[in-house]
Amino acid sequence: MSDQDDNTQGFVIAAVLGVAAAVIAGVISLAISSLYRQRAVIAPAAVTAAPAVEAAPVAAVARGAERVYFAVGSAALPAEAAEVIDRAAQAARANAWGKVVISGFHDASGDPARNAELAKERALAVRHALEAAGVDAARFELRKPAVTTGDGDPREARRVEVQVE
Repeated sequence: MSDQDDNTQGFVIAAVLGVAAAVIAGVISLAISSLYRQRAVIAPAAVTAAPAVEAAPVAAVARGAERVYFAVGSAALPAEAAEVIDRAAQAARANAWGKVVISGFHDASGDPARNAELAKERALAVRHALEAAGVDAARFELRKPAVTTGDGDPREARRVEVQVE
């Protein structure tokens, strides 16, 4: 009779361990699929920004990027940029896995080294504002300052773009 009790105990223990392993595997699988679906749903929405206001003095939206325009020769963040920073921070929070790419721009006129440095300072000013708005510093990617080309709006050479990818 004791052999039968040992077999029954072993079977019960094996059954309990099997059920526990199945439950743990199910929970892990559900969590992973939930995170994957959440990312698939949030990522496209994070890139969609609010429509640009016609003739906006400081910011506009293009191709999912938020834009901040600076004064000539200045890296000081304009007061009007707060709305842009807020939208970019909201997009970053909505897409917790995305990196926040910041690109500064300048034109080819004047001293190229000084222009590149000013574009970098402007990008850093936007980064600091986003950090202050709660975006984790580890998520930022600063791109090398880019030169604008063409005869378009001169403000385009004094912009910083923020995009969540």
